[in-house]
Amino acid sequence: MYSDKVMDHFSNPRNVGAMENPDGVGQVGNAKCGDIMKIYLKIEDEVIVDVKFQTFGCAAAIASSSMATELIKGKTVDEALQVTNKAVAEALEGLPPAKVHCSLLAEEAIHAAIMDYRMKGDGSVENIKSCSGCCNACGMNEVETEHDEVG
Repeated sequence: MYSDKVMDHFSNPRNVGAMENPDGVGQVGNAKCGDIMKIYLKIEDEVIVDVKFQTFGCAAAIASSSMATELIKGKTVDEALQVTNKAVAEALEGLPPAKVHCSLLAEEAIHAAIMDYRMKGDGSVENIKSCSGCCNACGMNEVETEHDEVG
């Protein structure tokens, strides 16, 4: 059912835990399945120098959070904004169709954390893609967007 990569990130999650004095925090959730993801960012000169996550959810949610942190660590904020749920799922070597929403939560958590960072700084949020509205972290829950799905 799950790839070896998913099982590895579930059994040995990277960058797990809370962060003291983060520059940005994003929390998203899915009311249908109960998954909740929280991502913390430490940013220096627009580069994500550290990232942590806390996730309450299934194996796919934990693995998606872990992989998402690996994909954005060391990247610029703008590069991190380009990480999609499709990229997370592909890096995990696929997710079952019923679990693709976990990779979407990871993408939205990244965006919510960056939005928080930008709102604390210069307030510029124009490059942040609006969310699907499932958690209202971005305050744009009435905007519908299409997300790539990977099976």
